Amino acid sequence: MNKIFTRKICALLFIVFSVSKVFAQTTVSGTVTDKISHEKLIGVSVSLRGGTGTSTDAAGRFSFKTTRPKPFTLVISYVGYQTLEQQITGSSTSLNFELQQQGVLGQEVVVAASRTPERILESPVSIERLSSAAIQQSAAPSFYDALANLKGVELSAQSLTFKSINTRGFNTNGNERFNQFVDGMDNQAPGLNFSIGNIVGLSEIDVDNAELLPGASSALYGAGGINGTLLMTSKSPFTYQGLSVLLKTGVNHVNDDQQKASVYNDYSLRYAKAFNNKFAFKVDFSYLKANDWQARNYTDYNRLNSVTKTGTRTT
Repeated sequence: MNKIFTRKICALLFIVFSVSKVFAQTTVSGTVTDKISHEKLIGVSVSLRGGTGTSTDAAGRFSFKTTRPKPFTLVISYVGYQTLEQQITGSSTSLNFELQQQGVLGQEVVVAASRTPERILESPVSIERLSSAAIQQSAAPSFYDALANLKGVELSAQSLTFKSINTRGFNTNGNERFNQFVDGMDNQAPGLNFSIGNIVGLSEIDVDNAELLPGASSALYGAGGINGTLLMTSKSPFTYQGLSVLLKTGVNHVNDDQQKASVYNDYSLRYAKAFNNKFAFKVDFSYLKANDWQARNYTDYNRLNSVTKTGTRTT
């Protein structure tokens, strides 16, 4: 009886020990710096190859936990720097990675031209690309406004949030000749047959890049692309994990005779987490508050004869 009891206890201890080994978590932490200046790099993606990860904070530090046993490979990537892959066999804490800068001109990868990844210089058609780094450096209220700085783009503004993009003339407030896709999905407004700017689109904090075909693209994206096609790609929750916050503020209607200057506030928040290389989620929230333009001209107008009429629209 004692022998049977002893064997059961040993078997139970063995199972508990095995389960604890299986679910044991390993902490991965360290810092990422510039190889030349030794400055701390903010927002660097640090992840397991084909798995979860995180990004560096304001001090260039990162830390996350994993159940993957050693050895495993870390992938460290950042815009403007060479991607670094490092195999971890020993200690996984207090790691220090140095990234080497690299030129990105002409090396950017686009998919809009042929629907397959290729370098922008090898693209068979003219294509304009707005990367996340270019969005951060643009002097515009939003990334959608920054598209007006691309070659051959004409932007018609109806309000702070409703703007129409065109690249081949015949621009209208509701451009039915221009395709607009978000992660491959057509985001035109149902019943209108055109996209109402970025109202039904991406928040800036979740934009990875925007690719613009400034010409006819019907062969790849349908008859609606006579004047061009815009493809907006959001950030993957597998690559861009953690909490991100974006705060923008400014002043509009400066030197405006019709209304006083007012404050422009734009707040965005995004959170993403990957549980493994197959399942992840992300949520984002944005809030914009500002005073739009106000029409104060009540002159009555005869559109048939293109002349003004006596009185006002209220009379």
